[in-house]
Amino acid sequence: MWKFASCDGCQLSLLDCEDELLALAGEMEIAYFMEASSHQVEGPYDLSLVEGSITTARDKRRIQQVRAQSRVLVTIGACATAGGIQALRNFSDVEEFTSVVYAHPEYIATLKTSTPVSAHVAVDFELQGCPINKHQLLEVISAFLHRRPPQVPAHSVCVECKIRGNVCVWVADGIPCMGPVTHAGCGALCPGYSRGCYGCYGPKENTNTASLCHWWKKELGADQATIVENLRNYNAAAPVFARESRRQERPDGEK
Repeated sequence: MWKFASCDGCQLSLLDCEDELLALAGEMEIAYFMEASSHQVEGPYDLSLVEGSITTARDKRRIQQVRAQSRVLVTIGACATAGGIQALRNFSDVEEFTSVVYAHPEYIATLKTSTPVSAHVAVDFELQGCPINKHQLLEVISAFLHRRPPQVPAHSVCVECKIRGNVCVWVADGIPCMGPVTHAGCGALCPGYSRGCYGCYGPKENTNTASLCHWWKKELGADQATIVENLRNYNAAAPVFARESRRQERPDGEK
């Protein structure tokens, strides 16, 4: 388990497995997991789980080293798969931020962008979420152990709402909701409490963000700031969200 720029939430999701983690420990040797133990075993490694985005030149060098030592590399969480919330820097001037926040910005060594691991090395599987769903992570590890593809649903949060029996917050209450374009995994947590989905699990397959934004404007009267803020959340640098948010900032955003 490797950590880059992140909050450690996805690593904690694995530790939260508790009983399941004990079963896994009987099937595989945990060679490197600093959140759980200072014990380290030198590589190469059969499976590497990577949390966090690439934000410094050192990160770029280190992820290449991790890839070289790993037979299979799986990225977990929004930071590793889409740059994380820190990818908001990608839409602004990092030098301006550092000059305002830090007394000595010359000491800050950071890249102008926060990028997913896949922008730098080959990735074998991406598990989305902020944080990830621990049951989906167990499925990915189980699939690796049994040499089969992971069975992680590709449908949207809207399907999870139907499974839970949630009343649609968009239809019933006129609340902007990212559910139609967001990957399942959270169990429709926010809509279950009458809140719109925030897109924590990133874009689902074949999303139509242009249509979503069109109907937010025409049907709900959402303004540009609301639309851009929702697209630029935990998965701001996910390509489909990033492209649409830039398009919505243009005066002809509807075109």
